[in-house]
Amino acid sequence: MIEIYTDGASSGNPGPGGYGVVLKAGKHYKELSGGFRKTTNNRMELLAVIKGLEALKTPSHVTIWSDSKYVVDAVEKKWVFGWVKKEFKGKKNKDLWIEFLKLYKIHQIKFVWIKGHNNHPENERCDQLAVAASKDKANIGIDHFYESEQAKETLF
Repeated sequence: MIEIYTDGASSGNPGPGGYGVVLKAGKHYKELSGGFRKTTNNRMELLAVIKGLEALKTPSHVTIWSDSKYVVDAVEKKWVFGWVKKEFKGKKNKDLWIEFLKLYKIHQIKFVWIKGHNNHPENERCDQLAVAASKDKANIGIDHFYESEQAKETLF
């Protein structure tokens, strides 16, 4: 059994953001993080899940722990599958949901919602990783999809 803990953060929404991931499997432990100059909290929450799943080398049974109701409810309440049928019309983060669904088909995934900032050690660590990544100006990336979508919105 693999456990993936995830968190996303943004300073402003939109603003600089980051994701943090802790992967645990038996004695194995790995941390992942990354930051972007302009993004949203929900994008980072979902990207954390994607990055955690991408780190797995084989199809696995996975429990994903997240404090994001947006992500957990979208999957556990099966909203995202309705969004697919409607081609994500009116929904944000289509690019990330499509990436997530590719990974979802590979693994057997169970989501567990945990309350954020509630002294859960792995969730707190993910938050630290996400916030640090969002502030790491030397390694900050560009969320190209988000920034291009924002540019389109300002044109119309």
